[in-house]
Amino acid sequence: MTMRKVLPFFLVAGLAVAGGHSYNVSLFVPSTVGATELKPGLYKIEVNDQTAIIRQGKVQAESPVKVEEGDSKFATTVVRYGSSADGKARIQEIRIGGTKTRLVFNTDNGATASEQ
Repeated sequence: MTMRKVLPFFLVAGLAVAGGHSYNVSLFVPSTVGATELKPGLYKIEVNDQTAIIRQGKVQAESPVKVEEGDSKFATTVVRYGSSADGKARIQEIRIGGTKTRLVFNTDNGATASEQ
């Protein structure tokens, strides 16, 4: 291949990696991320650096997240919950189906949320 054909490929690949990742996840029970309670439904999760932004319409929650790689691909998307002090289901981890990606959420109250 000539350099003219290779260079655009690397530029596009570099932009894709630098832009972060987004995933869709369905929540089947009321779930808490940070100070925001999310109703059941389909949400888009955008991960940039060590922050996850979870959106559905006007509702938006932001939380610190650690992105980890599993040993093998996850067959389906799975949401792991823990109970908070008030008894609500708090998202601890999301395993993204079809990938090795695992999003581990900060379980303390350091998360922020907003509704626009």
